[in-house]
Amino acid sequence: MILKIQKLLLLFIAIQFCYAADAQYKTYIISVHGDTLNAIDKKNLKQGKWVVHVDPLRGNPGYEEEGIFVNDKREGRWRKYTLQGDLISIENYKYGGKDGLCQYFTPYGDLIREENWHAYNPDSPYDTIAVYGTGNNEIISYKIVKAEQYSVKDGDQTYYDEHTGRIQRIEKYDRGHLLQQPKTEEVTQAPKKIEKPKEVLEYEKKNSGKKKVRTRDGQTSN
Repeated sequence: MILKIQKLLLLFIAIQFCYAADAQYKTYIISVHGDTLNAIDKKNLKQGKWVVHVDPLRGNPGYEEEGIFVNDKREGRWRKYTLQGDLISIENYKYGGKDGLCQYFTPYGDLIREENWHAYNPDSPYDTIAVYGTGNNEIISYKIVKAEQYSVKDGDQTYYDEHTGRIQRIEKYDRGHLLQQPKTEEVTQAPKKIEKPKEVLEYEKKNSGKKKVRTRDGQTSN
């Protein structure tokens, strides 16, 4: 009797949850865990948790991405997987553009590249950027430009040998400007010990099975 009541209670909660989602979103899907995914609101803007599936095309491998949309713009941490479920990148977003550290991996979980990005806020009407002299890293002036949503490389861009973990090269950027390295400078650092992200370890434990999200349609009438 108690079990039956519990099932009825869960069913009631699920129904109430669907009614709330219907009122808030134009379309959405519900995962097997009860999460609202791939929601589009009444203004046709992507909101909340999304799983983006891309099929292979013209020799390019397919992939899946998962992360958060806020008013149609990517926000926070996004993860990309192969269609076999192997993590291949972790990217951070702000204002819809890449911002902060982004990491890229082989399907075996080896780090091959780290990038640093800076995202500009499109809500600020203007940005001030540096103007560099030709052939050197000297700032000769600054200019004010109208702001739009975009991202630029900013900071170290580090490339690793996937087999040894050694740093192959480092490119330094200042708000999209590639800073020239001294000709005598060489990357002589010892192999960097890379801790595998928890996502990689989790997928290795699960035998790299394809991530599947069973869903049901949440289409509502306009």
